[in-house]
Amino acid sequence: MKVISTIAEMRAALKDERLAGRTIGLVPTMGYLHIGHLALVRHARQSCDVTVASIFVNPTQFGPNEDLSTYPRNLERDLKLLEAEGVDYVFTPDAAEIYRPGAETIVETTHLSRILIGRIRPGHFRGVTTVVSKLFNIVQPERAFFGEKDYQQLAIIRRMVTDLDIPVEVVGVPTVREEDGLACSSRNALLTPEDRKAAVVLSKAVAAAEALAAGGERSVAAIRKTMLKVLEAEPRGAVEAVDIRDAEDLSKVAGKFDKPVVVLLTVRFGKVRLIDQRVIGL
Repeated sequence: MKVISTIAEMRAALKDERLAGRTIGLVPTMGYLHIGHLALVRHARQSCDVTVASIFVNPTQFGPNEDLSTYPRNLERDLKLLEAEGVDYVFTPDAAEIYRPGAETIVETTHLSRILIGRIRPGHFRGVTTVVSKLFNIVQPERAFFGEKDYQQLAIIRRMVTDLDIPVEVVGVPTVREEDGLACSSRNALLTPEDRKAAVVLSKAVAAAEALAAGGERSVAAIRKTMLKVLEAEPRGAVEAVDIRDAEDLSKVAGKFDKPVVVLLTVRFGKVRLIDQRVIGL
C-alpha cells in the first residue's frame, strides 16, 4: 500500500495503473474509519482492479460553529485498517494541497444542497461537492463508493456527476450498523456513554416507520407522527428534523405515497449531530 500526500504524485501513480488497463475505484473518507468505511473498501475491491482511499478532513464542509477542531482523527490507525483490507493507495493531502492560495471556484447543486440537512447546515454540501469534484479530477476513478446513510449527500453527488458529465459511476453502499442498530459514524466516538446508549433511538424510529409501511400504512403524516413519538421519548436527543421524501429525487411527498420514499432523521445529542435514514418501498 502506498501513502501519497500530493496531487502530482497521486496522478503519476494512477497514470501508470490506467495505462496498464486497470480500473480504479475511489473511497473518499474523512478518516477515523469504522466498519462502514471498510464495507465501502470491500465493494471497491470487488469491482475494481485498483482501490484508492482518500483521508481528508475537509474544512469547507464545516460551519463556523461546527466540530472541525474536535472531529476525530487517527491516521496511523486508519492506515493499518486500510492496509489490512488490501487498499492499493491512500491519498492523504493537507488543506493547503487541496485548496491553494487564491482559490475561488466552488461546485454546488443549487437546489438539493439547500434542503433538509442543507437548511440546518448552510454551505455544508457546497463544501462536499467542491472537494468531491476535486477528488474525482485528481484520481479519475471509474467508480466511487459512498454510504447510503448519508442519503442526501449521495443524491447530491449523483446530481453533480450527471449535471457536469463526470465519467464516474457513483455506487451507493447500504448503511452498516453497530450491534444495537445505531448507524456507523465517525461522530459516534464523540458521544458520551449516556448519549451513545440513547442514540439507538434513531434506528428504532426508522424501524418503526418501516414496520408501519410493511403493514400497509401509506400516510406521510401518520408515519412521521410515529417517528416523532419514538424520538421524543428519549430526552437526551434534541430532534432537529424528521422528513419523508421521494426516494429518487428527495422531492416533498404529501398525503399518501404510492412509490418508494426515504425517511430522514437528524437528532442532536449534546454537541453531536447524528443522522439516519431508511428507504421504504411498497
